Amino acid sequence: MRLHILTFATFLLVSISFAQETVIEDASLSGQFDKIYRTSTSYQKYKVIGKEKFLNLKQQVLDSLKTSKSLLTEKNNILKAERENIKKTEVILNKTKLDLEAAIQKEDSISLFGLQISKTIYNLILWTIVLFLLLALLYFIFKFSRNNILTKKAQNNLQDVEYEYEQHRKKTIEREQKLRRELQDEINKQRN
Repeated sequence: MRLHILTFATFLLVSISFAQETVIEDASLSGQFDKIYRTSTSYQKYKVIGKEKFLNLKQQVLDSLKTSKSLLTEKNNILKAERENIKKTEVILNKTKLDLEAAIQKEDSISLFGLQISKTIYNLILWTIVLFLLLALLYFIFKFSRNNILTKKAQNNLQDVEYEYEQHRKKTIEREQKLRRELQDEINKQRN
């Protein structure tokens, strides 16, 4: 009896220790096919699979295919949406590039009498006009100062001529008066 109890205890212990081992099974389709192949029985040179196992495997394969198809459809939809988004982004990018080029051109040009002129040409025209006006101003200042000098000289000459004329007139009046007196004196002498 002791032998039976000892054998029973050993058997119980061995079964409990093996029962605690966890077998990690592969849940993928390949793992399921391998499991069915291992658990199937052989008949002559063929493997025999139970109907339940076959139907279960079939359902899992169909579910996996359905999931894959839905995942593929979802990915294709996402890909299509991203392509459309990329096209929209490219259109916006091209529009932005055109706007940038227009802004740069507008920034580098100035509107003068309704015409767009580059800033360098505008500056060249502006400085040419300023230089021309400055030269014209210097020319007119020179002419004015020269004419002013000539005018002052002419006024001085006029004053000199007027002074000489006044002197000449006074001398002439004195001479006339002197001649008249002499004439009157002669006339008076002749009458007497």
